[in-house]
Amino acid sequence: MLNFRRQKEVQPNYGKVFLTFAKNSLIRDMTFRTNFLLQCISSVGWTLMNVGFYLILFQFTDTLGAESGWDRDKFFLFLATTWFINSIVQAFFMPNAEEFSELIRTGGLDFALLKPIDTQFLISFRKVDWSSLSNFAAGIVIAFISLRNLAIRETNPMTPTIMEVSLYLIFVSLGIAIMYSLMICLSATSVWLGRNQTLYNFWFYITNFSRYPMEMYNRGWGRPLYGLFTFVIPVLLVVNVPARILAKPLDPRDSSEWLLVGWCLIAALTSVVFSRWVFFRALSSYRSASS
Repeated sequence: MLNFRRQKEVQPNYGKVFLTFAKNSLIRDMTFRTNFLLQCISSVGWTLMNVGFYLILFQFTDTLGAESGWDRDKFFLFLATTWFINSIVQAFFMPNAEEFSELIRTGGLDFALLKPIDTQFLISFRKVDWSSLSNFAAGIVIAFISLRNLAIRETNPMTPTIMEVSLYLIFVSLGIAIMYSLMICLSATSVWLGRNQTLYNFWFYITNFSRYPMEMYNRGWGRPLYGLFTFVIPVLLVVNVPARILAKPLDPRDSSEWLLVGWCLIAALTSVVFSRWVFFRALSSYRSASS
């Protein structure tokens, strides 16, 4: 009687796979060092222009919005949070999302589906745009300067506690998860639409609302936008929640802020689950390029 050995299915080490992707991307970027350097300079230059614009703006006002609490140093901490989140999303997810439609058009998705690894992971992390992380470094500098200015100010000095810093890092991660989920949903539409070349433009239009404090929208004609981008497409939570935890624009805090924190947690978990459902729903409609 023949004895058959049952072979155990080997599960890939996703950490090692991601590090391999990141290393290969860095090697590719370093092959064209001048181009890489110019991209970094361009990103930092754009950041400096934004800093200059808001420095000019705060020459004419003490806070961004009446009674909002977002003075210059607190708003720059908000801005640094924006750069942290956007630079990570643009470095790790945007290059892959933009190429998803090309994989569908050329049949490259066929090979991705055959590989013994989670398809969404493979599609999401194949490439890393290292130059986009230059804005992350700029955000660190701005956040350090802002926190220092807040700590040494004469009236109401503010030094964040270890708990606040820990919560800040957690909710920055949740903000990244919301942005990633939105991007996966947008890129998955390429299966139905064929060639989704407007992904980046639509992404920019939507995420542009997350770059400003929520108080700007929660009045007058802005309230429909406030409701839409807080409870339906929760991009307003992405930066506002972690920035509020650390910057504390309103002190003492309003009870509604803690409700916002709870909703951010729910929205992040819901977004990740929903985006994965959308992605695999799209794959179920995919027909091989050879069919």
